[in-house]
Amino acid sequence: MENAKQKNITKGIMKNQKSLFGGEYDEEVWKKEWRGMPEFIQEKQEVYAKIIFRFDNEEDLQEFAKIIGQKLTNKTKSAWYPFRSHWGNNKK
Repeated sequence: MENAKQKNITKGIMKNQKSLFGGEYDEEVWKKEWRGMPEFIQEKQEVYAKIIFRFDNEEDLQEFAKIIGQKLTNKTKSAWYPFRSHWGNNKK
């Protein structure tokens, strides 16, 4: 839910912006369309566990990567197990 300051900023931006189909922005038009619609609230989903692993060398890192079946490098900051892409696709 927006606070008062955010609403004022949004309103100011939208007043200066042309509508998608030409003409000036009219806040009342979309408000009529959205009247009676349910509010959407996305609950934050917490992970079950978060564990930090430390490796002394590249060989140990790659051995672990092989065990979990994922590509890991010294620049990898996090990974899901089983694999889950950070970018929305599930390619390894």
